[in-house]
Formats: sequence, structure tokens, C-alpha cells
Amino acid sequence: MTNDHNSILPRILLIEDDMGLVLTITDRLNAEGFAVETASDGVRGVEIALEKAFDIILLDVMLPQKNGFDVCRDVRASGLQTPILMLTARGQVTDKVVGLKLGADDYLTKPFDMLELLARIEALLRRSTIEKSEKDNSQEAFGESFSFGDVVVNVRGMEVCKNDVPLELSAKEFQLLLYLLENRGRMLSRENILNNVWGYDAMPTTRTVDTHIAWLRQKLEPNPKYPRYILTAHGVGYKFAQ
Repeated sequence: MTNDHNSILPRILLIEDDMGLVLTITDRLNAEGFAVETASDGVRGVEIALEKAFDIILLDVMLPQKNGFDVCRDVRASGLQTPILMLTARGQVTDKVVGLKLGADDYLTKPFDMLELLARIEALLRRSTIEKSEKDNSQEAFGESFSFGDVVVNVRGMEVCKNDVPLELSAKEFQLLLYLLENRGRMLSRENILNNVWGYDAMPTTRTVDTHIAWLRQKLEPNPKYPRYILTAHGVGYKFAQ
């Protein structure tokens, strides 16, 4: 189901099988100036996400044919970095962690207030604009790619390879790595990283930074127990050294 829209309007893909909720969300988003396209199952959702350009994907977890976690994984595996906001009746922390680790940018538990959904969408749009600007600045700072050891970071392609083998990094892991590279040699506090990578309107804790640093080390360092590039200053923060 597609709504006629002006291409200037922010575009949202809503992947949801509850048609009552689809109509409610679509009507409200249209009234707020968004152009909405919908899919009622996971397989079609992935197809549309990869066929067309969207500013945000609203993704239900419990979907027919392919669940939201698999949709998120497949979309990210394709290299698409469109912000994903997961919508689900599940509220367990483990489900949230799975969604975020697969590449989702935010998580909203049903039932939710429409004003909160709009606020989350606006926050993701702001963050996406900032990240695009930072990506452009990164390309100016060290060109198309950056390498250290046996790792090559393709900035424009948002790809990281180790020994010529592509690594699976989440969108947030890539953003964190890019921020460390942009500020290589500088000691960055956890709060600084949190604010610049996750954003002031996000609600993670400094422990989130430690966890993502640990994941990056596992993927990038020759010996994660004794890191050579992503260094820790205990009680202060982290820095990228080369």
C-alpha cells in the first residue's frame, strides 16, 4: 500500500501487520507531514526497503514470513544504514538488546503514545542529519579510506575489512569507530563519546560505551586482551592510537 506523496517530504517505511495500527500511524504521520509506505510482512518489507530510499524504517518484531529481527539483520547486511525504530509488544531487556545488536537505532514498546513515536522519529531524523554531516567531514578529514594494521576502513562505503575480509559491524559500531578515528590521539571521556555517537537525546549509559568498545576490540585488535589501537585510560575514557 502506497500513499501519493511529494518526494520532498520525509519518507517512512512502516513494516507492520496490524492493519488497524497501520491506518492509525499512517494517518497521523501523513498529518504531520511525512510520506508513508507500508508492508504487512517481513519479506515484502525487506524488498521495499532495498528498492526505495527512506529516511526512517518503523519495524514491528512479530511479523509473518520473516520476523523483525531477521528483517533488521538482512537490511543491515545489505549495507543499508537507514535508521530503524523497532515497534513491538515485547518489553523484555533481552529483546531490546537483540534488536539493537542487529543494527536497530531505537526501540519502542507497544502500546505507545503517538506523541512519543513522533518524538522518537524526530530524534532519529536529527541524528541522521548530524551523522551525515559528520560522515562528510570524515571523508574530508582522511579521504575515502583509513587503514591501521591489517584493517582498512572504507568511509564512503561504510565497510571495514580485516586481512581483506569484510567485518560485520553494526551501524553504531561503525559510528563509534569513525569517531575514534576522527579524534585519533585524543583521550575521549565516556560522556564525550556517548554524547557524540549516541546523541544528547539518547538514553544509554556509559556502560554502553564500554560494551561497544569491547565489541570493536574483538573484531579489530590483533589481541583484544592487550589492545594496540583502542586504548583505555582507567577512570577517564578511551583513545585511538596509531
